[in-house]
Amino acid sequence: MARLEHVRRRGLVRRTTVSGALLGVVLAAFALSLSTGDFVVPLADVLATLTGGGDAGTRFVVLELRLPRALLALLVGACFGLSGAVFQALLRNPLASPDVIGVSAGAGAAAVLATMVLGLSGIALSGLALLGALLTGAAVYLLAWRKGVAGYRLVLVGIGIGTGLSSVVSYVMTRSDVTEAQGLFLWLTGSLNGRSWTHFWPLFGGALLLVPLTLLSARALPALQLGDEAAGGLGARVEPGRLAMLACATALAGLATAAAGPVGFVAFVSPPVARRLLPGHGAALVPSALVGAALVLLADYAAQHLIPGTQLPVGIVTSLVGAPYLLWLLARANRVGQGG
Repeated sequence: MARLEHVRRRGLVRRTTVSGALLGVVLAAFALSLSTGDFVVPLADVLATLTGGGDAGTRFVVLELRLPRALLALLVGACFGLSGAVFQALLRNPLASPDVIGVSAGAGAAAVLATMVLGLSGIALSGLALLGALLTGAAVYLLAWRKGVAGYRLVLVGIGIGTGLSSVVSYVMTRSDVTEAQGLFLWLTGSLNGRSWTHFWPLFGGALLLVPLTLLSARALPALQLGDEAAGGLGARVEPGRLAMLACATALAGLATAAAGPVGFVAFVSPPVARRLLPGHGAALVPSALVGAALVLLADYAAQHLIPGTQLPVGIVTSLVGAPYLLWLLARANRVGQGG
């Protein structure tokens, strides 16, 4: 009994230490985003401005230009990281992330159709992107249903639907005006360029609702990871529990996509990084969200400063990180004779 208590205490200490370290990385990246740029603001002045001080020029740069973008990067990364962790743990498949199984493609297709067909923009466009993600998630779930949902089947159905939706996007863009196509292509790459408080508040409100719901629904996750029969034997409500978690994870991915476009590979890469930092500690949902937040903050900083005078879409930088990991994962699966 004393040994069991010792093991639990060590696990708690490790989780707290890793989560604290990740939070420190997020805060450091956040401070870097606020203080550096064409106009350098010392950290002391940044803190003074955030607490109501500072001159008019500093307040404009920090509060109107950099703070909403940095907060958006933090929340977008956290939502993608948490969503990917739920998908991968629930379906027990490292390929099961929203950008692989078509959820992000659904949001992108809805946004393109809303712009080209309905002429929408701004908040209405973001709302339809979120709706597109939810409808795609529901379609993938229903088509994968065979007296239950198996992880590999849902991934294959999702890849098929995502590919079909990408074809729709490509067709609509070939029929569009060059200027409109350029703007949509930038959004589909995943970008935080030009984002303001108008884009932040809907994301903040949605995350305030969805993050606690996701963590609450994930209380059934440890039982479901044992398999349907074992989970049912332990008294867990298998399908309602799985559906609630998939709905929350899909909504989180749709919310983040509506705010910044389908920023690639964040949901895919963040969970395995968190699990590597906390081996044997389950899905590591909160650490995955922190890894996602740090990844998008640092990627957006690199996107702004990697090439002087040019602001790249943040999705290009995250893809440079995520694509090699995907190739490594596929090569490793082939070596061990697994399908992923």
